[in-house]
Amino acid sequence: MTFAAPSQGGGSFMPLLLIALLFGVMYFMMIRPQQKRRREAQEMQSALGPGDQVVTIGGLHGTVTAADDEIVTVEASPGVELRFARPAIARVVKPEAAAMTESDEAGSAAAEPADDAPVADEPIQSPVVETRKNKD
Repeated sequence: MTFAAPSQGGGSFMPLLLIALLFGVMYFMMIRPQQKRRREAQEMQSALGPGDQVVTIGGLHGTVTAADDEIVTVEASPGVELRFARPAIARVVKPEAAAMTESDEAGSAAAEPADDAPVADEPIQSPVVETRKNKD
């Protein structure tokens, strides 16, 4: 009885194609967006200047009073100035948003309260809905 030896084909390109496809998906889903975010952060940090309202990576809000190549001086409250490395600035708060909230606060203080506005005597209703079952 003779057995035929299995033929040794040239091999399949399917595993190589899967590896290339996986690398392509990883590049477009993870690497490229991360590079874009990093580039935007560097542009924002290089454009910092006095008067910008910023938020640090630690959550501190303040106004930039001075900026040089590596250090940004932020005024957290009147008379309190802190020095941060440029990469520690997480984002710049848009001045339009800050001006809008200030004008809204000033306008709402002078204006009459609306009819649908909650009265100070009424309890504030929580937007959280209780979903647990009662043991009644």
